[in-house]
Amino acid sequence: MARQPVPSDSAEAPTTGHVWDGIREFDKPLPRWWLWVLYATVVWAIGYWIAMPAWPLVRDYSRGVLGYSQRLTLAEEMKQARQAQAKFLSQIAAAPLERIRTDPALLEFALAGGRSAFAVNCSQCHGAGAAGSQGYPNLNDDAWLWGGSLDAIHRTIRFGIRSGHTDARESIMPAFLRDRLLNPAQIDDIAEHVLALTQRATDKAAAARGAKLFAEQCASCHRPDGKGNPEFGAPDLTDSIWLYGGDRQTIVQTTSYSRRGVMPAWEGRLDPVTIKQLAIYVHSLGGGR
Repeated sequence: MARQPVPSDSAEAPTTGHVWDGIREFDKPLPRWWLWVLYATVVWAIGYWIAMPAWPLVRDYSRGVLGYSQRLTLAEEMKQARQAQAKFLSQIAAAPLERIRTDPALLEFALAGGRSAFAVNCSQCHGAGAAGSQGYPNLNDDAWLWGGSLDAIHRTIRFGIRSGHTDARESIMPAFLRDRLLNPAQIDDIAEHVLALTQRATDKAAAARGAKLFAEQCASCHRPDGKGNPEFGAPDLTDSIWLYGGDRQTIVQTTSYSRRGVMPAWEGRLDPVTIKQLAIYVHSLGGGR
């Protein structure tokens, strides 16, 4: 719609002459207080440009009269934080794990550091609450493939599991079907026996046949009673805690093709003090022995 001048009523404020759908635009001055605020912000902006770093340059930025730098301020705060932590870090570096666990001040500091390191490096696999998932152990329970003592946890974190490190935890379960050590019927019988260890077998005859095969093929690692052996990283098959799943189909799959999960070695990636803090934190989650 074209703009049309609208006669100004002497009883009303003057208009600009603009109208849209019958709505007129009044020509009123801005409130004086608003203008003063505007002028003040302009003066403030000019002062800020002069006093503070504000203008980007080709390869740098204007420093400002005050020379303030958030980067330098952060660097100074980080320096002060490192100095405050140095006392505790040096004590943790020198102290045995058990000594750290029994010293309230060191324990509090180690738990805080371990919690942060866990969130950054471990939670992606074990979960934010360390509850794990299929293929990734729950660190809150008391089922540990390689032992749940402070020293055992510390070693596992340092060297990893099947990580390629010379001191890594190593356990190789045979792939009984793929390696042609057992046939499918025998593997089914072993699975039935494993189910029987937790009172879940449905075929007693198959479980009895599987018990004999288990004694021949599996007991050397899992022990005759199926209680497992941390020395070999062999899980307890009687506690109903399963890393990959404890249903019949998954047991058959595991027995047939094996599982060879990998945990990285954190030695060389994390400093020794951080690894100690991680061990203390994981041990404190409730499952450490």
